[in-house]
Formats: sequence, C-alpha cells, structure tokens
Amino acid sequence: MPSEGATADDVDLDSLQERTNGDQAFVQELRETLQPFARFRRDERTWRHRLTDLHRNWRPLIPGMADAYLRWKYGCSIDVTPTQPPPLSTPGSCPPLSDVFLEITTIDIYTLSTSVKIKITSTGEDTTASALAEQGFIGNVPFKPSVAISIKTLELYRVLRRRKPSFSIEAFVKVISDLYLIPYHPKHRRVFADTFDVYLEVFRTVDNRVKAVLGQDGPDWRVLNACPACSYKLEDEPELIFRRMYAVDGNDSLKRIARIGAREIGDTRCFSESDYYILPEEVDQWAGEVRSRRSTEEEDHEGGTSDSSEEQHPADGESPEQGPCANNWKAAQTDSKKRMWGVFAETGLFASACRHGFILWVADMIRSGEQSKYPLAITARALRTLGPRLLQGYNIGCVFKKTIVTSSLGVEFDESQSRCCTRNHPNVIEGMGLEDLETMERVFSSSNQVAAVTRYSSAYHRRVFIDMFLQQWDSDKYQNLASMLLNNYKQALSIIDVEGSAVEETILALGIDRSDLEAWHHQQVEFFSTIGEESSWDIHAVTYIELLQDLDSAISRAETSSNNFLHAVPSDYHFSLPSGDAATSPTYSSDLSKTRRLESERRYAQERRDRILRQVLELEVQMGIAKRWTPDTPEYVETACYIHERRYHQALNHLQRLVVQRLFELHRLNLSGVGYKARTHLAKSFQTRCKAIRNATEAYNRAARALDPPRPPLDWSQVSHYSFLDEFNLLRNTRHDISNAPWASPVVREAIKKFLRVRRAHEEIDQCNIKVRRLFTSIYDEDRRLDDILGDLASKNDFILSATKEYCIRRRRVNAFLLERIKRTFSLDGFTGSRMPGSRKGSCPLRVDTGMLAGCGYTIGDGVGDDNDDLKDGGGEDIDEADIDQLDGLVNYVASL
Repeated sequence: MPSEGATADDVDLDSLQERTNGDQAFVQELRETLQPFARFRRDERTWRHRLTDLHRNWRPLIPGMADAYLRWKYGCSIDVTPTQPPPLSTPGSCPPLSDVFLEITTIDIYTLSTSVKIKITSTGEDTTASALAEQGFIGNVPFKPSVAISIKTLELYRVLRRRKPSFSIEAFVKVISDLYLIPYHPKHRRVFADTFDVYLEVFRTVDNRVKAVLGQDGPDWRVLNACPACSYKLEDEPELIFRRMYAVDGNDSLKRIARIGAREIGDTRCFSESDYYILPEEVDQWAGEVRSRRSTEEEDHEGGTSDSSEEQHPADGESPEQGPCANNWKAAQTDSKKRMWGVFAETGLFASACRHGFILWVADMIRSGEQSKYPLAITARALRTLGPRLLQGYNIGCVFKKTIVTSSLGVEFDESQSRCCTRNHPNVIEGMGLEDLETMERVFSSSNQVAAVTRYSSAYHRRVFIDMFLQQWDSDKYQNLASMLLNNYKQALSIIDVEGSAVEETILALGIDRSDLEAWHHQQVEFFSTIGEESSWDIHAVTYIELLQDLDSAISRAETSSNNFLHAVPSDYHFSLPSGDAATSPTYSSDLSKTRRLESERRYAQERRDRILRQVLELEVQMGIAKRWTPDTPEYVETACYIHERRYHQALNHLQRLVVQRLFELHRLNLSGVGYKARTHLAKSFQTRCKAIRNATEAYNRAARALDPPRPPLDWSQVSHYSFLDEFNLLRNTRHDISNAPWASPVVREAIKKFLRVRRAHEEIDQCNIKVRRLFTSIYDEDRRLDDILGDLASKNDFILSATKEYCIRRRRVNAFLLERIKRTFSLDGFTGSRMPGSRKGSCPLRVDTGMLAGCGYTIGDGVGDDNDDLKDGGGEDIDEADIDQLDGLVNYVASL
C-alpha cells in the first residue's frame, strides 16, 4: 500500500509501465487505487484542452467498447454482478485485479436504478469503459467515471432523435429528471451529451463492421445502390431517355452561429465519417470556375480588374442580355439580398437527391450564399459517379446550364448527353414522365426540424445530427419506394383514362386530329420562346421622342403657369411704394402669398422648359435632324408606337409580379407551420397587395388603351383569378395579332396541355414498369445474398454474426412490406410490365425462386419444364410446382419473422 501522503503523481507510471510490459489495465487500476490519496491541484487547462484530452482518451477505447457492446446486446456470456460486496483484502497485500469491483451512479430510463456494481477483470485489454459497456452502460468519462448511462436509454434517445430531429438533448434529460424526481440542472445535459457522443461512436463502429461484411463499405456504394429503382439496371430492359434524374438546391435554414469575438472554440473535432458530405476542400476546387457577373459588370464599367473573391452565384454563367431569368426571378438574382451575414459559420446546406427522394450528396455552404461552386461540385460528382444521360433539376436551371457550359465541366456535360431542366415546363420535356423534380423542397421542409438544435451547436455536432437525419430520411424513402411507384402508376393510369378521354372528345368536337395538336404545340412553343424579347429599336430615336413629348408637356405647363400668374394681377392695380412692411393696397397685400407661389411655379416651369429644349437641340445636332419631328412625321409615329408598346409591357410585368406574389402569400398564409406573427404579417401584406393589384390593373388599362389597336381592358375579378403564367404571356404580344391563331383558343390550349400530359403519363407507365421490376429483382437478389452472408458468418463463428442477423431481420421485414405493394402494382388493371424478376446487368443469372413468385400473385399449375423456361409472366399463368416444393415463398418467410 502507498505510504501516507503519497499521491498518484509520486509514482513513475511511465517506468512502471515499462516494467509491467505495457500492461495498460494494471497501470490504470493502480492509478485508480492511488486516486483517494491524491492531493487535488487546480486544473489550469482551458475548456478546449479538456475536451481535446477527453476525446483523445476515448478514441483508443472505442473498438474494445464495441466488442463489449456486442457481447452485451446479443446475449454473449458475461460475468454476473455479485449481490455482496467483494471481501476486504488482508493488510500488506493488493487485491487481485480480477476481483476489482466498482459501484457507480447510473441513469436508466427503463429501471430508474441509481447505481450499479461492475466487475473489472484483468484480461490485458479490459478497462472500466469496456466493463461498463459489457454490462449495458457507458460512463461519462473514459477513466473512473462518476456517472454511467444505460445503453438502452441512449438507444431510445437515438431512435427518438431520428424520428423527431427537433427533440433536443436538454428536453430528453428533463424528462429523465422528472422520472427520477430530481430537479434538472445544466450539468445533467452536459453529462448526457458527452456520453451520447461516445455511444454514437460505438454504434457507428458496429454499423461499419456490419456494412463491411455486407459489402456496403465502398466509397460510392450508397449512391450507386441505395435506390434500386434508379440504380439496379437489368439485362434486356429498354433504355430510358434519361438514365437518372436528380434535383439540386440550397437551403439556408441549417445555419450555425460562428464564434463570437476572440472566444476560443472548445470542440475542435471534425465529423468526416459521413458518406453524404462533399468536403469543403473538394467544393473549393470549383470556386474560380466562373467569374462573378457583378465583378464582370464592374470591370467593364470601370475598365479595371475586380476582386477574385467576389461571391459567385450559380447564375453567373448567364449575362443579363442572354436571358431574362436572371433579371425576372428572385432565385436567379445575384444582388446583395442573396448574400449571407458574417455572423454565421455554416450558412446552410446545398443538397442533391434522386427523383425518388434518396439523398445523393450534400455540402455545407460556408460563410457564403448559394455560390456556383456548390452545384458545380455536385454536378462533377454526378458525372463521375452516375454516368451519362443525366437530367438535373434546379430552380434556376436555365441560367445554371450556361454556368456549366462556361466552366471546365462544359465539354464533359455535353458529351454525356446530360441536360438541365431549362425554360420548358416538365410537362413538355420528353422522357421526363410525370416527375416535377421538386424533391429538394420536400427534403428541406423536413430538414427544417434539425435547424432548431443546430443553430448554436458545434460544427461537429451539427454534422452528426444532419447525418442522422439524412440516414433516417433515406430509410423512410426506401420503405416508401414501392408505395411511391404504385401511386405513380395509379396516377398515370388515371391521367390516361380521364384526360385522354377529354382529349379525344376535343378532337372529335373540333374536327381535328392529333397531328394538329402536335403542330399547334410547336407553334405555341415558338411563340412563347420569343414573347419576352424586346424588339430592337433605335435608342436615340426613343430618347428623342420622349424628350419631344416632355418638351410639349413643359411648354404647356409653362404657358399655364404664366397665365395663372398674369390673371392674379388685381383689376385695380396701381404701383405705389410700400411703406414699412406692407403694401399700400390692402387687396394686393392680402393676395401676396398666392402671388409669390404662382411666380415660383411660373419660374420653375420656364426653367424646366428651357432645360428640356437645350437637351432637344443638343440631340438634334448630334443626330443631324435639320427639321424637328412632329406627331405627323413617320419616324415620330413609328417610334411613338414602340414607346406605347414598351410602356404596356412594363405595366403588364408589374401586374404579373404582383399577382404571382399574391399567389405565394396566399399559399404561405394557409401553411400549418406559419406562426401567429407571420400569419398576421402575411394577412396585412395580402390586403396591401390586393390594393396594389387594383392600381396596377388601372395602369395596365391606361397603357392598353394607348396601343393601336387598343388591347382589351382587364378588370379586378379577372386578374384575381389568374394562376398560370401563360395567361399573362398571351397578353404580351402586340407586334402581330394572334387572336385568330388556333392554339390561342382556351379550349385548344387546354387540349394541348392534356395531350402533353397524357404523353408524359405513358412515359411514366414505361418508367414504372422498369423501376418496379428493378425493385422486385433487387429484393429477390438481396434475400439470397443475405442468406449466403449469414451462412458464411455462421460457419466462421464470426463475432459480428448477431448484429448482421439483426440487420437482415429488419431489412427483410421492410422488404416484405415492399413486396406487398409490388404485388398490388402487379394486380392493377392496366399493368403492362413484366411480373418476373430479371437479372442485374453485369451479374450472373440466378435461378428463379418460384416460392417468392407465388407470394407475388402467381398460381401453381401443372408445368413440367425446368428452371425458368416454364415460368410465365402474367396473372394465372402456370408455374413449376416442383420448384415450389423445394423453396419456401420469400414473402411468407419474411412476414413470419
């Protein structure tokens, strides 16, 4: 035993470790034995140093804790905690390390126990941490913990957090405090948070081991296999126009506050274990690909170079002269409103997902807005990983396409036959089916729950919790995949039935055929492709006419003000010298204020007339106009018509913008997540917008009357019901009359919409036939692959067998749910796909398990063939009964688990 007054620091542990051949367990036990005799000194370390030491001490213990976790969870034999305390050691002797027992305070939401005794054995690798884990607990610190939390409690919070991302640690700890009948204290949250971090490390270690034995640990395995409907390509299936469709977009809800002032960051860890994230280093490689539009404009204007660090927006590839999107739509603008405050470190998340909702990649937007480097980095990943013929959906795809072309990805993007959803509505794009590529809006709507607990978290915890959300999101998407395909199939069949009948009725009523609708559609596309373009005109002539019109108005105003001043002279006016401060005539004195105001108006009007006249004369000299244009001059008439048309378009643009804003505010007003204050603000804005729309309608009608011929006026009731942009686009043309164009008829335009929608519905049917079969085949192949893996692990008596078996049980139960939806899809009236599983492209063909097929709607007949030759795809067809006797149906097997 140590002498009185000895401390742990008095023992040379380094030399002792050498003398004990590096027995870490012995050194640790000796340290804990000497701890009661230690003199406590003031800890001079900073909070950052404490956390760094804590994490460094935990790191080498995680593998052993993972082993202990597996022994605890899956029923392996462990030492039973004795009910009596260990016997006291005799004086002069040290207790055997195999008989060391520790009693520690515990937190367990299931049993509400307050303490537990654990036995630490000397196995060379055993520690307090692994001993706790083997009994179902994790301590708050690696060595000599004061509190241990049950793994079941930590597991409960992990599951709750994945299902409810906004459920904070503080809220959960308060629940535990209430159950333990103790007051909540902030230190309880810190203890639980530290322990939960360790539990997640252990859980990820076990999960990575399971992925390794399943062959799911490749760098791109998740992206290439998570969505079977997209990636499980089969032999002999028809080629799709687009191999894969995916959406990208940015969201600024998941912001995180940066450190304040010179305050030191405590948690310096970097979470890099997620395969969802594109690291900032990879993103920054695309930072200089496209020059900022604002920088280019400033350089052209000032004749110099601009700062290369200027923020680059995805729309920077398009100049304002090349397209209207960057000017008309807020999402494509690059003004100061698109920038982010410096108070945030991470300003949001830029993400991508396939058309079925599975996340591909995400990237943190760091101290910036939605710069072009983020979508470019994801586009580069997609081209490298997913292959050719990709369709990318982006809310500013029309301008981002030009950004891609001007970047180093341009050649590769074009050679891969990939494209962005540009200009055209998805209903018009051939090969797109009924997909709207609004996937990211749904993802961000759900991920906003995470923002409530990440705004003030560390960078490490923010990524951890986002990664947990993304994993749960993909898990839910997989479980819902067959239902999504089933609903898409039903929707397509309904469109073909209902809207297809409406198209046929319209064709018969109008006495036309489908080729006419096709031709009118192309005419409509051609019209709308140029409708927003302003016709070229002589800008000097426009300025000259506007000055002449202003001059006429100024001359009229000057004459009117001069006449008003002259008429203000009194009829009995006579000049007399003023005596003192007042005039002699009382009448003149009383009207003096009015007279001075009229004189000011007269002088201002004359000065304005003279100023405009000088501008007119200067412009006439520069343009070489010898005789001033008059309203009868042909040049004046033509230019004036153009000016009226331009003002008409400006009034129409203003009216359209107000109506679109009204529609968005009306939609947001009815959202369930809008709070009281926001709802009140929207209601007031909605009322204001209605008044503004009325005024804009009146301005539009004035501009419409000035045209030759005049355009029909609009009234408030008509404008308030506009909901589609083409209603406004039809009002734009003034250069030629389209009233007699067949496609301008509302009936024909509606028929064209339905005609195109029916086309897309047929494409959706073809796509669903392919994707349902892919999913069916992937489940079929996976079941056999899992059997092989489990058999191999069992033959080797592998330690990871039980954890892998748990994954297989959970996966098969989800697959049973998917198979039931696939069966319902196969039984739809109008299903035209194959009901047989296929063979994945590049893999060896597998023998068909007819027991599984029987569970998916097939009947057993008297077939006598071998293998796959006698298997027919179709309801009620014969299937070889001998195969049924050999293998159980997969559906029945999985359902019985």
